[in-house]
Amino acid sequence: MTRVLIVEDDPAIRLLLRRSLERGGKRVAEAANARTALAELGRESPDLVLLDLGLPDRDGLELIPAIKAAGAALLVVSAREATAEKVAALDLGADDYITKPFDTEELEARLRTALRHRIGSLPPSRMKCGDLLVDLDLRQVTMNGRLVHLAPKEFGVLAELARNAGKVLTHAHLLRAVWGPAHLDDIEYLRVTIRAIRRKLGEEPQTSVIRNEPAVGYRLAPPS
Repeated sequence: MTRVLIVEDDPAIRLLLRRSLERGGKRVAEAANARTALAELGRESPDLVLLDLGLPDRDGLELIPAIKAAGAALLVVSAREATAEKVAALDLGADDYITKPFDTEELEARLRTALRHRIGSLPPSRMKCGDLLVDLDLRQVTMNGRLVHLAPKEFGVLAELARNAGKVLTHAHLLRAVWGPAHLDDIEYLRVTIRAIRRKLGEEPQTSVIRNEPAVGYRLAPPS
């Protein structure tokens, strides 16, 4: 049974989340503050943590390293809408970020994606998303069965997105992974590369499998 820890100081939201999770057959533990959350993290060994950032005793961002060190998937559920907050949470290791008020169906979908990353159920070397197939071992990309020739940086970006399919990757993450730490501010490099990949895949931005997260980064649609 999947174990989920809810870290949230609002009792009404904790109850809403508990009911939704238990309907899905998950075992739920709760914490209303950071101190209790850290204790529950050690006691329950959760598979996934739903984390609010506005906790009464500590900023939720401070808990992210401990949660990830414990091996749990992490979905931030917060009223903070600022791009800087989202980027900070994702760069610290959060698997996803959803703002309040939230739709429970969307929350459950993102939860499933985060859990897939934790348990490693995605293929290690081949990823299929709709008509797109990325083979990391062969460094080969096909779209609708058509071989797509990508430049090295283009393949690097697509490969990093494929390894983390369904998860938001920040601009800084992608720039660090593909161009190196000296280029963390060169977002235009990334934008140009994403446009080139989409063009070679024959996709429009609005319907592309590479989805924009405005002012934050990009995500590849979950595997099919």
